[in-house]
Amino acid sequence: MTIKSLFLPLFFLLSFYGFAQLTEFEQKQFMTYEDSLQKIAPRVFFSKKESNRFEANKNLLSYWSSILQNEKSLLFSFDSLKNKKYVSILTSPDKKFRIITWNLYKDDGTYAYFGFLQVNNSKTIKKGLFKKETTQTYEIFQLVDKSGSVKTPESYVGEPNKWFGMLYVDIIKSDDYYTLIGWDGNDKLTQRKFIDVLYFKPDGTPTFGKDVFKYPGKFAKRIMFEYATEVSMSLKYNEGRKQIIFSHLAPNNLDPLLEGQFQYYGPDGSFDALNAKKGKWDYEPAIEIKNLKDKNDNVKKPNPDKETPLYKP
Repeated sequence: MTIKSLFLPLFFLLSFYGFAQLTEFEQKQFMTYEDSLQKIAPRVFFSKKESNRFEANKNLLSYWSSILQNEKSLLFSFDSLKNKKYVSILTSPDKKFRIITWNLYKDDGTYAYFGFLQVNNSKTIKKGLFKKETTQTYEIFQLVDKSGSVKTPESYVGEPNKWFGMLYVDIIKSDDYYTLIGWDGNDKLTQRKFIDVLYFKPDGTPTFGKDVFKYPGKFAKRIMFEYATEVSMSLKYNEGRKQIIFSHLAPNNLDPLLEGQFQYYGPDGSFDALNAKKGKWDYEPAIEIKNLKDKNDNVKKPNPDKETPLYKP
C-alpha cells in the first residue's frame, strides 16, 4: 500500500540523502515524535490482555504512518526505540530503503508482524511505444502480514500488502536484489528463521520472494529453517567469505522416526552455507568453520510480561 509518493529530481535526491542533515529544529521535532512512540510502545508489547495490545498497536501504526510521510524521517535514526528493542530498524547498504518491523505476541503463542518500508525509489515508466522515462520517488509502504494464510512459505511471493511477516535482523546487497535474514516465533512448539528476498520491479513495486536459490530439493523463493522453540540456531552473513552460514538442523539424536517433526529439531553441531555466485545463492553442505557462535545465539523467545518484545537471533 503506497501511503505517499513525492516526486523529486535525481540530483536533489542524491544530494539530500547523501549529504543533508536535519536542522536543529527538525532534530527536536523528530525527538518529540520518538518520545510519543516510546509512550505508546509499552501498551503494545506489555499489556496483559491481547485485545489491549492490538488496540494500542493501531495507534502505533497510525503514528508511525504519520511520521514517515515526512521524507526527512529517513535522516532520523530512532535509536531509543531500537535500543529498547521495541522495533527492528534496518537500512540497506546502498541506502535505497529502510525497513521497520516489529512483532506482537498473541495469547496462543503465535506472533503478528507489522512494519513499514521507506524507499528512495527509481521507476521506469513507459511514455510511448518506444520511449521510457525514469523518475525518482520517495515512497512509504505499509507491510501487511498475511503469513497466517500462507501454506507454503518457501514458495510464496508477495508485495507489501501481502507480506509474509517476520522480524528482519540483517540486510545483504545481492546484485539486483536484497537478501534479508529474519525470524518468526511461529508457535509454542517451533520457531523459524528465514533467508528472505526483496527486489523492486521496473515500476518500483517492492516484492518479497525471488528464485535466487540453488538448494537441493527446493525450488524456493525464500529459505526456511524450522526448529524447537527452546533451542537456538546460528544464521549469519560472513562478509569476508561472501557466505550465509547456518547451523545444520536435525532431529534429536538423529532419530529417523522424528523426521519432519520440527519441534524435535535443533543444531547437530555442523554448519552449511550459501555462497554468492553469479547472482544466486548456491548451497554448500558441511563447511569447515570455527568460533561461529556468539552470545547472541543463546537467547530465548520473549515473554511479553517480563521481557522486551524483540527477539534477537
